[in-house]
Parts: sequence; C-alpha cells; structure tokens
Amino acid sequence: MKTKYQSVLDLGEQLAIQNGDVKEENGVLHVTGTAKNQYEKNLLWDKIKEVGGDNPTDIKANIEVADTSVFANHTVKSGDTLSKISKKYYGNSRKYNIIFEANTNILNNPDAIQIGQELVIPNI
Repeated sequence: MKTKYQSVLDLGEQLAIQNGDVKEENGVLHVTGTAKNQYEKNLLWDKIKEVGGDNPTDIKANIEVADTSVFANHTVKSGDTLSKISKKYYGNSRKYNIIFEANTNILNNPDAIQIGQELVIPNI
C-alpha cells in the first residue's frame, strides 16, 4: 500500500507535514499529520484522490491544520501578480482584491507587489 501512495507520502515530506505517521493495517494505509494551512491539506487530499480515486477505501487520512486563521501563505516570486496568485489559490483570478485587502499592511497598490513579500491568502 505504501508503494501505491508513495507520491502522497513524498508530498507530505515536501510540505513538511508535522507529527506525520503512516501505518498499514489490514490492507488500509492510515496517514496522520498536521499541515501548515488548509491549502496544504487540500493539496494532500487532491494527491490522495489522484492516486486512489474520489472515494478510496484503501487509505484513511486524518490531516489536521495548524493555522486555521488563513487559507495559505504565499511568498511572492518573479512573475507573480495578485491575479495569478488568486487563480492559484482560489481558481479565480478576479478574486485578487481579497488578497490585496488582507495584505494592506504591506501593500499600497494591488499592481505593486515585490519579490520576497510574504502574503496572507485569507479564507473565503
């Protein structure tokens, strides 16, 4: 079972899931841990569904979220715009203003973000 879900376990390591534990019992893989935020938890669930289908019966995951006050945190990279960041996290580039409003403590203009800035991506 671990072999089948190795990509899920690898993603957990990449995301630095805290208190992670993996056990196999009676043909079912049991995975637990704590993701930094809801976005990272969603990434893990998306990977589980990619491997096992929409309702897998051979894996049980209990993933907690350390910080429920935000959806995600994003470090601005070269080429980023608030619209692109909004598309990544919300699936809709037009929600960029939500990100702008949540970060007015460091942003004065939605068109002027700087590489290296740490943005809060709020829950919506």
